[in-house]
Amino acid sequence: MLVMDEQESGPGSVPEATLFEQAQAGCQDSLNTLMARHEGLVHFVVQRQRLYGLPYEEAVQAGRCGLWHAILGYDHQRGFKFATYAYVAIMKYVWAAVQSYLRRLRREVPLGVLVLYYGQVAPDPGRRMDEQDIAHSLDHLVARLPQRLRRIVEARYGLRGELPQTLQEIGAQLGLTQERVRQLQVEALVWLRQPAHSQELRSLLSRHTQGQYELADELAQAWLRGRGGRHGRC
Repeated sequence: MLVMDEQESGPGSVPEATLFEQAQAGCQDSLNTLMARHEGLVHFVVQRQRLYGLPYEEAVQAGRCGLWHAILGYDHQRGFKFATYAYVAIMKYVWAAVQSYLRRLRREVPLGVLVLYYGQVAPDPGRRMDEQDIAHSLDHLVARLPQRLRRIVEARYGLRGELPQTLQEIGAQLGLTQERVRQLQVEALVWLRQPAHSQELRSLLSRHTQGQYELADELAQAWLRGRGGRHGRC
């Protein structure tokens, strides 16, 4: 049985699976219908991202581009919800818009946060096994960090079933300043994102594009430049 995001529009409405097939075959009306039907998902994703000053409407427009690509690439026969598939695509385009905006301002590319993409949408019974695999892979990856970095990441993102803690709260526990905790958090995230370390998790999350690898390298280089600025030139 397929797991679909069917939405009823009254008697005689076209099934959503048919709309996807028609849109992917070039039917503009079907594409427009799906874009309008899932507009709320775009706003749902954008409202949960840090925009670093990017105007909300620009972020929404970028999200719509992600939704458009998701509609054209979605295979309803695989049995998972469209929202699960589209969430990642929308977020990818929103983050690309954020990065472009910050480059225009000549600011450093932001070091984002560790995200479990499938954990941010409604639970889907059809993906429970994947989510378990993702959680296991993430635990294994984080466990490879040095002890202090591991404690910071686990506390900051609530990876041990507890509420996420603030930088100040973590610093009080470790005897560190809030700024030092932030620096160590960034260091940990740079390491976790490196494709050489995160191949298994990236495979589970389908994060294997050249652009994603380039982003991981760009973030690492930004961190190294900032580290050199703090500690002096070699």
